[in-house]
Amino acid sequence: MVWLFAVGLLCLGGCAEQSPSDQFIVPLVQKMDQERAKLESLPPDADLKTRFASVYVLDQAPRTAISGIMRSSMSVEDKAEARAALRPIMEDQDRKNLQIVLDHLPPEGWYLRSRYGDEVATTAFYVVQHSDVETWRRFVPVLEPLVAQGEVAGPAYALMYDRLALSEQRPQRYGSQVACENGRWVALYLEDPDNVDERRRAMGFPDTYAEYVAGFQAMPC
Repeated sequence: MVWLFAVGLLCLGGCAEQSPSDQFIVPLVQKMDQERAKLESLPPDADLKTRFASVYVLDQAPRTAISGIMRSSMSVEDKAEARAALRPIMEDQDRKNLQIVLDHLPPEGWYLRSRYGDEVATTAFYVVQHSDVETWRRFVPVLEPLVAQGEVAGPAYALMYDRLALSEQRPQRYGSQVACENGRWVALYLEDPDNVDERRRAMGFPDTYAEYVAGFQAMPC
C-alpha cells in the first residue's frame, strides 16, 4: 500500500491533480497489490498452475503498462518520468517472481511442458528472461537440449540465448534483439548474418530476420 500512497491514490483533505503518468501507475499498483494478496493467501501446497497464474500477472502487468505509456500521447518528458516511476516497482517484483520460480524448481531442472503445462512453463521462462545475466547463464544450457525434446519452445530459448550473448559482448545468433537508435528500431550485433534465417527456421521462428525487424518499425521507439 506504500506505493498507492506515494503515487497519490490515497489522500486526505482533497487530492491534487494527478500527473500524466498516474493514469498508468495508479491502476498498475492497484492490480499488483491485488494479485500479490491473492498469491500470499495461497496455501503452501497450492498447485503450480494456480500459483504461477498470479506470478504471470505480476510479471506482465508492469510491461503492459510500459507499452501503454509508450503508445500514449504524453510528451517525451512525461513518458520518461512515468517509466522512471514504474521501473523500481517492476524490478522489485521481478526479484520476487524469480525467487518463487527458483523455490519451486523441479528436480528435472526446468518446468517441462509435458509435465507442468504450457502456462507454468511459459511463466517460468518469462520470469527467468526478465532476471539477470547470472540466471541466464544458469538456464541457457539447461534449456537448449529441451528444445529438441519439445519441452521448451525454440523461439523462447533463442531469445534467452541472444540476450545472454549480447550481455557478454558476443554476437546474437538468432536476431531476436533490437534496439531503438535515433528514433528507429535497428538490429544488434549478429553472428553470421547470411545464415540467420536458417538458424531461425531451426528454432521455429515464423518469420525471417528482415521481416522480424521490419515488424518493429510501427512501434513507438
